[in-house]
Amino acid sequence: MTPAPKRTAPLESRVATGADLDALAETMALAFYADPVWSWAFPDSERRLEQHRAVWRFAIESALGYGWVRMADAGAGAAALWIPPGLPELKPEDALRFEPMLAELLGDGAARVLDVFARFDRAHPSDRPHYYLSLLATHPDRRGVGLGMALLAENLTRIDAEGAAAYLESTNPDNHRRYEGVGFSRWGEFELGEGGPTVTQMWRDPR
Repeated sequence: MTPAPKRTAPLESRVATGADLDALAETMALAFYADPVWSWAFPDSERRLEQHRAVWRFAIESALGYGWVRMADAGAGAAALWIPPGLPELKPEDALRFEPMLAELLGDGAARVLDVFARFDRAHPSDRPHYYLSLLATHPDRRGVGLGMALLAENLTRIDAEGAAAYLESTNPDNHRRYEGVGFSRWGEFELGEGGPTVTQMWRDPR
């Protein structure tokens, strides 16, 4: 098979809608299946895709109204979930439903996932306004053409136009240099419980 060419043309993203939820959840579930953090948080490899689809769909649907779930390519080849400055990652009514949803989905495994999200929340910077890149994913069928990083760069151009900062957590060391290549710097790190992996925090000042 001939390798897909590297992307050279400027990318145009669009705002996702409710009609895109299934495609977005699928891209996120497949992209994070083997991620060091999210495979540890969801250790049941046979049910992980199902669990990821449900959790990422929940998060994406809660944030859709912010207008900052952005996607590129047909079928959500790449997707980014941003939380704008000053807004909660989950709307209050969804935050109340999150723990019961996890309990129903994961049973005893819900405690580990809740602890992971709690650690992310406690480590999140609160002293400076910023756009928060909660999730960035590329569908496995579209890897290797630069689509995900092109989407991120395009999103950052929009954020730069507002003079805003950006923050993310890198859950895979393989991605650190990619994020540094678009202006993020390593800002801190935190560990997950029970011998879990380390999460690297990254910050990008306004441009």
